[in-house]
Amino acid sequence: MKKLLKIIGKGILAVFVILLLLFAFVYFKYNEPIPEGVSGAEADALATEMLEAVQHEKYKNTRYLSWTFPGGHHYVWDKDQHKVDVSWSNVKVNLHLKDTQSSTVTVAGTKVDSEKASTYIETALSYFNNDSFWLVAPHKVFDEGVQRSIVSLENNEKGLLVTYKSGGTTPGDSYLWILDENKRPKGYKMWVRIIPIGGLYASWENWQTTESGISLPNTHTIIFMDIPMKNVKAWN
Repeated sequence: MKKLLKIIGKGILAVFVILLLLFAFVYFKYNEPIPEGVSGAEADALATEMLEAVQHEKYKNTRYLSWTFPGGHHYVWDKDQHKVDVSWSNVKVNLHLKDTQSSTVTVAGTKVDSEKASTYIETALSYFNNDSFWLVAPHKVFDEGVQRSIVSLENNEKGLLVTYKSGGTTPGDSYLWILDENKRPKGYKMWVRIIPIGGLYASWENWQTTESGISLPNTHTIIFMDIPMKNVKAWN
């Protein structure tokens, strides 16, 4: 038994060392400080061009969005009513975004009382804030509490640095949008609280035109990890 425990212990240690070396490699290869940008009319103009490229006016008139995020998080979002059905595993939360205390929770088809429901509601809101950002982040650049700046990139190109000063689950996060020749996002670099490596690049690709006319991404890639957005739909 002791011999088996030693073998298991060595195996765990080896995995830990490998993960530590992998993190060190990624950190020193990709980590970079957040760039300084210049806020003002030019930044707002670039943000407006990006909104036009992703059909923001049609997005404002879109009532419903639905998608599945990795981890089995399923969403049906009624933008007009500020409600979203969030489900994962055997949990379903009818989340009221304007008044979360009015949200309701069922687990395995059974309604959960208000005291026990609060944890599920907080989890659903956290999931929604994160997972919806990966779907509609370009449309949030003029939200309240958002700072927009122009950053000079290579080849005389301009990037749009967006910092969320308030709101959401992790205020203070920053994203440097990299745009194509039509000002549609190709991806962004992230400086976010939950990731210790600053400047990691996440692609925004495989855009599809939905029923309501807006384009939404189906795939993101961070280094070697894919973040697929499945069953993406938008309609009125």
